Amino acid sequence: MSTLLFFILSVFLGGALGAGAYYFWSGRHKLKSEPQREATILLERIEKVFKVVMAEGYFTEIYNYQHDKNFWNLIKDKKKALVIAKAKVLVGYDFGKLRFHVEGINRKIVIDYFPEPEVLSMDTDYKFYDIEQGWLNRFQSDDYTSILNEAKQTMNEKALQSDLPRIATNQVQLMMFQLAATMNWNIDMQLPEGNKNSIDEYSAYKPVEAGIESLNKKTE
Repeated sequence: MSTLLFFILSVFLGGALGAGAYYFWSGRHKLKSEPQREATILLERIEKVFKVVMAEGYFTEIYNYQHDKNFWNLIKDKKKALVIAKAKVLVGYDFGKLRFHVEGINRKIVIDYFPEPEVLSMDTDYKFYDIEQGWLNRFQSDDYTSILNEAKQTMNEKALQSDLPRIATNQVQLMMFQLAATMNWNIDMQLPEGNKNSIDEYSAYKPVEAGIESLNKKTE
């Protein structure tokens, strides 16, 4: 009888130890397991471009967002957030928009249309602070997307209103005239009136402010 009892206890004890070892090792395995990640990258198209960066600027924007919602004229619920955005903005020219013709006999390049400077790239980083939301008026994923898009649009506008377009314009003219001069060619800017006024406005630097002289005069 004692032998049978000892056998039964041994079986139960062995099963318990086996189960304990299984859960112990499986638990350790779960703690050490890494999350599964899978990404699919599709190349949609490749385009040939001739875009040249002529100036870069670094901006910081403090963006206050607040939305008040009125429920049946009884409950006023609001949500708000403070967004600090940092961006590196690259401004330059898309030479694919440039129109010109060459007068080989006179060794002259005639510019018929010169594009305006534009934002070629913007590398942004956003951080949200002081997020407050009500019981009913809460932030949704679309709200964050809308806030980021609006902040980026504001940053783009501020970049074009800054000195970056003027710096880029003077830089590109300097590059073109110097490059042509090294090959004993001349550049003649025969632009339409509206295009000429626009480029002149971007080129209108005061030496005290920027230390860059106007390049509108022809290179000898």
